[in-house]
Formats: sequence, C-alpha cells, structure tokens
Amino acid sequence: MHQEKIKQVIDEVKKIVVGQDRMVNRLMIGLFTNGHILLEGVPGLAKTLTVNTLAKVLHLDFKRIQFTPDLLPSDLIGTMIYNQQEANFEVKKGPIFSNIILADEVNRSPAKVQSALLEAMQEKQVTIGETTYQLDRPFLVLATQNPVDQEGTYPLPEAQVDRFMMKVHIDYPSKSDELEVMRRMANMAFASEVLAILSKEDIFAIRAKINEVKIAEPLENYIIELVFATRFPDQYGLKEEAKYIQFGVSPRASINLNLAARAVAFMDGRDYVLPEDIKEIAEDVLNHRIILNYEAEADNINTRDLIRIILDKIPINKSVTFK
Repeated sequence: MHQEKIKQVIDEVKKIVVGQDRMVNRLMIGLFTNGHILLEGVPGLAKTLTVNTLAKVLHLDFKRIQFTPDLLPSDLIGTMIYNQQEANFEVKKGPIFSNIILADEVNRSPAKVQSALLEAMQEKQVTIGETTYQLDRPFLVLATQNPVDQEGTYPLPEAQVDRFMMKVHIDYPSKSDELEVMRRMANMAFASEVLAILSKEDIFAIRAKINEVKIAEPLENYIIELVFATRFPDQYGLKEEAKYIQFGVSPRASINLNLAARAVAFMDGRDYVLPEDIKEIAEDVLNHRIILNYEAEADNINTRDLIRIILDKIPINKSVTFK
C-alpha cells in the first residue's frame, strides 16, 4: 500500500516537473528518513519548483524563505513584539514553524541566519526570548544553493553542511526533457494543479516500515569500510587519491548511508538492503563531507570523482543472502 502511494506522489510531481527523477527520489528519501537535503545546481533547473510541487502533494504545512544578505535570524525563527493594548510582550513565531521549509539560496544569507537555521535542523527546536519551542513533526529543510554567483554569497561552513543528510548536484536536462519543459512552460494555459497524496500519518508509517528493513552485517561493514577509506586512503591502496583529501567524512556519513540505503530498498519494494543500494546513494551522502585540499583544486579534482574511485576500489561481499 505504501509503495503504491509513493508511486502516486512521484506521478503527481511528474505532472509539473520534467526530467528530475533523481532529485525527486532524493527528496523522498530525505522525507522518509528525517534527513535534510541540500540541492546545488545552476539557476533554472527546477530546484525550487520541485520542492514546491512535492510540498503540495503532501498534507503538510509548507513555507518558502528566500534567503538574502539582509535577512536576520528573527525573520526566520520569530521574535518578541510589544502589544500596546495588553501592555506586554508576546511571541510572533517565524516561518521556521512549519513541516517543510524551502530555504531558497541558503548561501545568500549571513552566518547568523545560517546558524539559526542549522541549529533548528539539528535540535528540532528554537528559543525566542526565554522560552524554547519544539518544532512540529515532521520537520524537514530542503535548501538550495547556486554555485555560480560568488558576489553577495556566504558559503556554508563544512561543519554546518555536514548536518544535511545529502547534497544533491542537479545537472542540465537531456534534449528530450528540455523540449518537453519548453512545450509545457511556453503554454500559458498549462495547469499546475496536483493532488495531495501523503499525510503525516502515512509518512510516520513509512518511516516505521523503513526502520524494519534489514541490512546484513557484511553490508554494515561495507559502509564502515567506505567511510574509513575517506579518512585513511593510504590503508586502502588509494595512494594517488590520498594527496587530495584533507579530511575524511564524519560519523554522520555512516549513519546516513545506512538510513538512505534502507529507504532505497523500501522504495524498491524490498525489506532488505542490497550492495547496489549503498552504491546508488553513496555519492550524495558523502560528497559534501569530504574536504579536499588546494592540490585537488589545482588538479581539477572534485569529491564526486574520488567517491567513484573509492566505490570501485572497496570490494562488496555479494555472497550475502536473506532468509
């Protein structure tokens, strides 16, 4: 039943969004595993449209926040305002009090605002005045950032980027997909209505099912090997790649690889994880957690290249069977 509803959600999103199946898949994984997602790509690749459309398909509260250099933390979390009639201060809650937050161009806001957002992501609560307020569940931040413009941007520090479950790089659509996009969007009579499919109860039920998905001990060990290969590449025969890595991934990487792989398996209709599930999701979970040095930049090496090499070098135990 849940797989059928997930398929309906994807079909509804496809009514509006063309050719971004991978991005939709990753957003769904984040939703079902309580993980925040960072989308990165040049302008015009339907990042904001996809998140907007997905929010409409869910029976959840949704807020879109356009991050700008003059944004203040109080614009995000709320503040205390003085009520002259009552002669006291009262709380005015900000847009962070919602189920899904679209943080549009998050790298355009200064450090204080980014810190306020990422604290809310981690703690699932905010403090206004002297009172702490719990955020509603589910609470999911889907952030976008534009890698092209450098003027007026404040890149997210590595320690804060690590709080995102995945960083998904969005590529240009294919010729056929772009032709379909052009035809749809150039039609001024195009209807952008979608049906709401999933409720909060459905999402919590899917999370419970994903929690029951089995992952064998050899595959758990495989995740650990991948993680340690980024930290100690010399020990894994990655002599050439070792000179480019300044810091390997954090323990959040192994946790999120496990969660994401089980979500992939569940959405594929299985109650057990295959090695291919881990390989499919590894790039998005690891790419923003590996910190490269200046030599990598000089040689035009990026983290995605290194992850592909690591996946090729670290063997998978394919003899795993499930009863």
